[in-house]
Order: sequence, then structure tokens, then C-alpha cells
Amino acid sequence: MADLPFGFSHGDDPDPDKRKKDPSGDPFGLGGEGFDMSDLGQIFTRLGEMFSGAGTMAGAGQQAGPVNYDLARQLASSSIGFVAPVPESTATAIADAVRLAETWLDGATALPAGTTRTVAWTPTEWLDNTLDTWKRLCDPVAEQISTVWASALPQEAQAMAGPLLAMMSQMGGMAFGSQLGQALGKLSKEVLTSTDIGLPLGPKGVAALMPQAVDALTEGLEQPRSEVLTFLAAREAAHHRLFSHVPWLSSQLLSAVEAFAKGMKIDMSGIEDMAQGFNPASLADPAAMEQLLSQGMFEPKSTPEQTAALERLETLLALIEGWVQTVVIAALGDRLPGTEALSETMRRRRATGGPAEQTFATLVGLELRPRKMREAAALWEKLTEAVGADARDAVWQHPDLLPGAADLDEPAAFIDRAIGGDTSGIDQLLEDLERNEGPEGPVDN
Repeated sequence: MADLPFGFSHGDDPDPDKRKKDPSGDPFGLGGEGFDMSDLGQIFTRLGEMFSGAGTMAGAGQQAGPVNYDLARQLASSSIGFVAPVPESTATAIADAVRLAETWLDGATALPAGTTRTVAWTPTEWLDNTLDTWKRLCDPVAEQISTVWASALPQEAQAMAGPLLAMMSQMGGMAFGSQLGQALGKLSKEVLTSTDIGLPLGPKGVAALMPQAVDALTEGLEQPRSEVLTFLAAREAAHHRLFSHVPWLSSQLLSAVEAFAKGMKIDMSGIEDMAQGFNPASLADPAAMEQLLSQGMFEPKSTPEQTAALERLETLLALIEGWVQTVVIAALGDRLPGTEALSETMRRRRATGGPAEQTFATLVGLELRPRKMREAAALWEKLTEAVGADARDAVWQHPDLLPGAADLDEPAAFIDRAIGGDTSGIDQLLEDLERNEGPEGPVDN
């Protein structure tokens, strides 16, 4: 995982004895040589002035929570700059493409249309319409980071470091907001649709395409723009069919992110390293503060809980992307000559880690890569051949019916169950769903 944020590590400790190197019992070096405790009030005053100035820069809103989203939005908007409105002719072409794609998709899937409105977004409009979802994705990890500082300290150190940790949480929110804003500003110019990263970022039922990014993609392809536009409209419409008619799907994706955050553990060696020769007077210097935050004050470790949550997320993303690819090829394959080539382009774009994955990995240490997308697409294709589109899509009725990670490696057993090899458990579950409407349990991967 590249570009790990805020000192993320994979849990390896290169020096397990480092904790023994500072026997002073002073976790922040407050009594160290060269620092007068009487200066602490002045330092806090200067820090307050720095926070006040940062708040003015972020706008009228105030930070509420672990991330300064006012700052994030301001920086993203500044990065985007002036954007001309989408011409009416372009918006009409996109609406026509989605309408045509919906007609063709009707013959390829049992799930009905999920779009209620079609729009053409500028990068600024994408930012405005997706920021609320980014908050839901970033808050769990940022919240865990902001609270884990104090909980990881010994009890006697918490009282001493309390004011400092509170200010570090404020600065952490600003640093996270700064990174988020810069990343979203870049991402807003590169995403193709509202579901381009496999998550429902925009409002429910709103099919959104990004003309500026679509034009940039078309320049490097052999297919004409109208064909690329129709293909992307079909992908967007197919995603919305899933997210609109599989009610548990969106919550499962967000739950996987939350489970990743809750599984976070802290290696205190980062704080202890910082304590060696640390001078709190440097905190009054914004440049020194930024450098301190970029180095990371703590080392969240990869844990079994996080690994399991990441596998669930990757598997679910792969199943979504594989299903969309299968359905789109079935709907467009005989109508658009470039469907197979465009599908391979999108598969590679997702599988090799595009801008969305890099953005999210940088922000919260969590990749959004569907690592087994090819295997998932092959499973959906074989399942379609074996049981038909209606039975294939019925698998989405409940998370317990979906293939798991092992099924992507060995799909034969799953397909055998679907065609009658062992359906007793599935039949009973479907009966329970019809009687009780079923729980929204976790995906069993």
C-alpha cells in the first residue's frame, strides 16, 4: 500500500527495544533540557492564534468532528478553479445516452432501472454532490485516529498531555482536511461518472457523467466519443440498478470501512520516538507543526480485524464491478463494436489502482481496489450461462447469498449450489426473507 497516511505502518517494529531507551517517565519531554515550563502558557496562546488564523482561512464554518471539511472544500474548489458550465447540447447527449443504455439494459438484467434523473456534472458540481458521502467514508477512520492518541497513552501521561492532545486533534483535523481537499480537487477532474470508484458517491438515482473527463479518456482511445459516452452511460445506469434495488448494498460498503477503522491498533513507538529531545516550543511554529504531523505521531498497525474488513470490501467491490461488466457486455455487445475493448480498458483502470484508489489509500490507509474483478466477472458469466439472468440477479437479494472470496477462486461449487447441487440453505433463507424481510447482516466472505 503506497503513500500511507499520518504514519501508517504495516505493524513491523524495526527496533523492539526502543521503548526502553527513555527511562525518564516523561512521555513528551516537557521537563527536558532547554525548555522552561513557565513558557507553556505563551506557547498555548500562540497555538490559539495559529488555530484562529487557520479557521479564518477555512471560511466562516468551524470544524465539527475529526476532519475540517470547510478547509477541505475550500482547497478543493481552489484546485478546480473556474469551470465553464456544461453546454446544453452536451447535457442532452448524456441524457439520451443514459436513456438508450437503460433500454438495452432491460434485456440483460432482471433488476429494473434505478435512475430517476440524468445530469452532466462539472468538477465543482461533482465535489458539491459527493462531499457528504466522502464525510461518511473518512469520518470513521479519522475519528478513530483522533481518539486513539489519548487512549494509547499510559493513564498518568494522559493528564499531563491532555491539552496538547486536544490541540493535536484540532491540527489533525486540519491536516486531514487539507489532504482531503487537495485529493478531491484532483479526483474531481479525473472521475468519469458518479459511481466510477464502485461506491455510490452521489445522490440516489442520479446518473451523472463528467463530460470533461469523458473527453480526456476518449482522446486516448480508438472508439468514437458517442460510443464511449454510451458505454459509460450503461455502466453508470447498471451501478444505479444495483444500488437502488439492493437496499443493503450501500450500507455494507460503508460498514466495511467502519470495521476497518474499529480494528485499528496503535504502536506507541512513534510517540516515544518523538519524545526523545522533543521541545514543545516548536509547536508555536506552523511550519514545524506541519512537519511533525507529516512525520506521524503514532503508528497504527495492520490487525486481523482490519485485514478481514479489507477482504470483505475488496470482494464486494469485485462482485459489483464484475456484475456491471457482465451486464453491460450482454446489453451492448451486439450493438457497440467497441464494447469488449472498452470493458477491458475499464477493468485495467480499476484493477491497476487508478486515482480513486490512490486518493483513498492516501487519506485513510484503505485501498478500494477490487483485486479479483476478473474472477468475479467470470463467475457472473458462468452463472448466467448456468441459471439465466433472473436467477443470477436473485443472488443479490441478501448478502449471505453472494459468492465469497473463496468462491471467486473456485466458482464451480458456488454454481453447483445455484443450479441445484445444494440449495436447501438458500431456499430456507429466501423463505425467511419473504416472511420477515430479512436482516441486513454483514457479508460473509
